[in-house]
Amino acid sequence: MNRRIAALTVFLLAGVLRAEVKTGLDVLKEQNFGPLLGKRVGVLVNHTAQDRDGRPLVDLLMEAPGVTLVAVFTPEHGLTGKMEHGAPVPDSVYPGTEIPVHSLYGETKRPTAEQMKDIDVLVCDLPDIGTRFYTYATSMGYALEETARGGKEFVLLDRPNPLGGMAMEGLVLSSEVRHFTAYFSVPTRHGLTLGELARWHNEKAALNARLLVVPMEGWRRSMLWPQTEMPFLAPSPNIPTPRAALLYSGIGAFESTNVSVGRGTHTPFEVFGAPWMRNITVARTLSRQRLPGLRFKPVTFRPTSDRYKGQVCYGVQIVVTDTRRARPVDLFVHAACALRDSSPKDFKPRWDEMPRVVGTPEWKDWFLSGEKPERLLERARATIDVFRIERLGILLY
Repeated sequence: MNRRIAALTVFLLAGVLRAEVKTGLDVLKEQNFGPLLGKRVGVLVNHTAQDRDGRPLVDLLMEAPGVTLVAVFTPEHGLTGKMEHGAPVPDSVYPGTEIPVHSLYGETKRPTAEQMKDIDVLVCDLPDIGTRFYTYATSMGYALEETARGGKEFVLLDRPNPLGGMAMEGLVLSSEVRHFTAYFSVPTRHGLTLGELARWHNEKAALNARLLVVPMEGWRRSMLWPQTEMPFLAPSPNIPTPRAALLYSGIGAFESTNVSVGRGTHTPFEVFGAPWMRNITVARTLSRQRLPGLRFKPVTFRPTSDRYKGQVCYGVQIVVTDTRRARPVDLFVHAACALRDSSPKDFKPRWDEMPRVVGTPEWKDWFLSGEKPERLLERARATIDVFRIERLGILLY
């Protein structure tokens, strides 16, 4: 009998621990789109704005009684999410309708007053990958600012942070290097959902926006993407898997250098390399650090696009053995120092860009003076300790 009770207890606990995650869109749908009734609506979306049944938000709103959809806005990579990074996105029309699709990654990166004049409320349903230097979050921030300026409502439908809500890494961004590619004063890996990031920005920038975040149900901060049991829709062409999203938070910083991050391969952000790299030395150096949840192998690869297209790159493959323990931003610091020390004449950071990525203009002096990875990481952890306390008031989960 005791065994049966124990087994039943385990079964019930498993059910609780595997509770269904409902996105903000799913919750809004269950509310019959109440906050939008009787209003003219614009949406900021891409292909990932789907409910649990795979139906696009735009289609749902067009069918919703009492809701008038008048405009669509879309970020980098376009409405389908297939345009390559950095490519301007043209304006268009939503398929099968006359509803305009305004690009926020073309001639303008902000909704204009003209585009917003017939809108009462702007609904944002975008994915985020938990890393500060990802432009979807900035597009959300710009749109939030413009709705505040125009007295419009802003409704954000929250979604999971694929990196979870617990771990944080990297320096908190200095206002001196604020840029479209790095906009919010948060750590590199910030541990916030997009809804929480909107609340943070509204408070810290004193926007006084008419912000409503529709929170998820069933999501917990400890969840990484697999624990949500949701299908992973690639938010952009080179983030095809949750593993790529995790490693992007660190390896993505190499895009401010002359190192390939594996764009143009089947494993973007899971490898990094260059024709000049002493990859065996770098792999051994990283292996000696015994970085939690990660292993390293020297490899060669030939990108079919982007940096070093068609050239053989000597690189390092990153093998994730424990996603919960892995710290990719820490990995970047160790890897950058290894490249600095093993190839001082060949490794070339672009100093107009790298400070934006790592978070401070002081990085250049620290790095070029030969600071060890441990010291650089200590500096980052000090800023995170402050952020960890400051963020408490805006957390939703």
